[in-house]
Amino acid sequence: MCLAFPGRVEKIEYPYAVANFGGTKRKVRIDLVDELKVGEYVLVHVGFAIQKVNEDEARQMEEIWKELIKSL
Repeated sequence: MCLAFPGRVEKIEYPYAVANFGGTKRKVRIDLVDELKVGEYVLVHVGFAIQKVNEDEARQMEEIWKELIKSL
């Protein structure tokens, strides 16, 4: 099973970017994602951006994660 979290790209210094996960910022590898720009959203798994997602998808995933965490 793969667990990935959506994050908004705030800064790019290839092959890394700083992604914002609801206020928590982390440095992630971005060499698996083509043509990434600041402001776009990515899914991150174990420190690697694995796919771009649009803002609506990212927000929906954030809500799902919040609900899952509440239920623990």
